[in-house]
Formats: sequence, structure tokens, C-alpha cells
Amino acid sequence: MIPFNKPYMTGRELWYIAQAHAAGQLAGDGAFTLKCHAWLEARTGAHKALLTHSCTAALEMAAVLANLQPGDEVIMPSYTFVSTANAFVLRGAVPVFVDIRADTLNIDETRIEAAITERTRAIVPVHYAGVACEMDTIMDIARRHGLVVIEDAAQGIMSAYKGRPLGSIGDLGALSFHETKNIISGEGGALLVNNTGFAERAEIIREKGTNRARFFRGQVDKYTWIDVGSSYLPSELVAAFLYAQMEEAETITRQRLATWNSYHQWFAEIENKGAVRRPVVPAHCSHNAHMYYLLLPGLEQRGTFIEELRKNGIQSVFHYVPLDRAPCGQRVGRVHGELTNTWDLSDRLVRLPLWIGVDEHQPGIVQAVIAAALLKQAS
Repeated sequence: MIPFNKPYMTGRELWYIAQAHAAGQLAGDGAFTLKCHAWLEARTGAHKALLTHSCTAALEMAAVLANLQPGDEVIMPSYTFVSTANAFVLRGAVPVFVDIRADTLNIDETRIEAAITERTRAIVPVHYAGVACEMDTIMDIARRHGLVVIEDAAQGIMSAYKGRPLGSIGDLGALSFHETKNIISGEGGALLVNNTGFAERAEIIREKGTNRARFFRGQVDKYTWIDVGSSYLPSELVAAFLYAQMEEAETITRQRLATWNSYHQWFAEIENKGAVRRPVVPAHCSHNAHMYYLLLPGLEQRGTFIEELRKNGIQSVFHYVPLDRAPCGQRVGRVHGELTNTWDLSDRLVRLPLWIGVDEHQPGIVQAVIAAALLKQAS
């Protein structure tokens, strides 16, 4: 079976983990964590980057920094991973789901302003497949209404919007280094702090509500509990693994883009025949080839398509079940307007294998995809 995902190793990960062990520090914020912070700040331009044990943790930190209170509202797409909503629901906030665009599957920026009420406190754009949301419009809306913008850039490392790295545009940004992402550490994430007003408190929240970071910089003679917080640091072993990946980020992205572009060229013909729709990447967005998906005509065709690929030894998968349709989403969230695109596209989307090394299997994958996509038309 050709898997949907296969984690990539550069070759230096285990050596760096051994170095971390030899240095005598396995807990967080050692030398490799600091290297990762420096790399992220240089790569994104963020005022401060803080590694976390997951993107979920970074979003939870952002929810605390936004000072959300029970009943406050946070606008987001329903077509996203559960962590996007959970981070804010844990603070008592209400996720307000709006529809996505038909082209990029990102939050429809034209639907946001109408969803704002006196309880709205934040907007959470999710950069689907590493393709940027329309951040200029979103930032303008947030500025006019006094809202915090928290970018869910879990899939967005090495992607940009009009030349600006994803995660670095809003007040806060959250990145993921889960094994299914482009740059990985097994589990892992980072909070990007772009609004300098959040920087000091972000360190405190991350360190269990203490000013421990200031203590280690020699700014205070002891550290103590001064705010709410939790243990959001990853271990130094995770950071060591991640830094080896960061060193090869350009190469990894270039190789993934080559695979993505090959898929895109090969599937143009079946798109012209109306069998599928390929991804859309606006000209002002540079993406990272996080995933390659196709949109089938409907739910039934998608099921047949996935089964046909399975018979040919190829694992393909669909993606999110919209959060507004989930039991918890129906209890704690609310929907603003129609979610026509969300419900339609979520039933039709299928993701193909995309990982470094899959290119040797691509001719066979493409042949099977074309046959499966045209199967229903032929019948």
C-alpha cells in the first residue's frame, strides 16, 4: 500500500538528539529550542517565536492572551480541525462558524463582518492546504472593530501571502510540526507573537504562569507564579529533531512543490473533462505544497474513487467533517449565514499521497487516479 503520508528524516535528527542528551538537558528551552526560536523569527519576521508541544497548545495560549471570557465570540470557519475551536471553547468562548470560499476553501472574508456582534473578540483565519486567506481584508475588518486576529497556520510553514510568511500577519499565529506536516517533530508547534503587547505575557503563560524565562535571563533574582498558564514547552529532544528539519526547510519545500506541480499538470485533462476540480492557488499566494487534493462531483463519487484507489494499493483520504455538524460543535457553537460551500466541498474533497519519495510512485498513482475519476463518467 502506498501510504497517504510518510514522515521524512533529513539524516541529522538522531545526531542532534544525541547532542541534546550529551549536553545534559532533555527538558525544554535548551540550546536546540533557542535555535528553533531564532530560525522561526528570522524566517517569519515574528517579534517572538515560542515552541510548544503542539499547534493546539499554541492556539490555547493565544486564547488566553486574547483574554477571552465566557460568552465571548470567535469567528472561524467550520471547515477546520477541532483544535481551532477547542482552544477557545476551553476559555468559555463561542465559536461562530462562517462559510468558506469555493476556490481556496479558506474562510470567506466577505462573510466575516456580518457575523460580528458586541460579543465578538477575535477572528481565526485558517490557511487551508498552506494557501493564504485574504489577510489584508481580514486585518482591515479586525482593525475597524478592535478584534484580535489569530492565524491558524498549522499547515502554513514556508507559505506566504503577498510575500509575508503565514502566521506573521495577525496579532498571533500558530504553527504545527505534527508528523503529517511539511516540517516535523512528531508532535510539536509554535506560537508566533507579532503584536509586541502580547510578548511578555506569552512567555509567562507558556511557563506555567511563572516569570521563569526572565529569571534565566537574569532579569529577576527568583521566579514565581504571577499569572495563569500551563506547561506548553516541548522537550529538548523534540526541538533537536525539529531543528534538523528546519535546516532543510528550503529543500523539503522545493521537493514537495515538484511533486505537487507534477500532480497538477497531470490532472489538468480530467479537470477539463469535468471529472474533478484541482486546487486553486491565487497569484498573490505562494504555497508550500502541504497537500494535493481533488474535488469529486459528489459524496458518492468520492467514496467510489477512494475505494478504487485502495484496490490499486493507494491510500487516499478525505478531510474534515465540518465542526458545525459535530455533536460538540452543535452544543457550543453557532452558525452565521449559510454554509453552502462548507457542506458541499467537505463531501467532495479527497487528498492524495504527497511526501518526499512518493515521486517514484507517481506515474502509477496518476494512472489509477485518472481511471478512478473517469469511472463514473464511463458508466
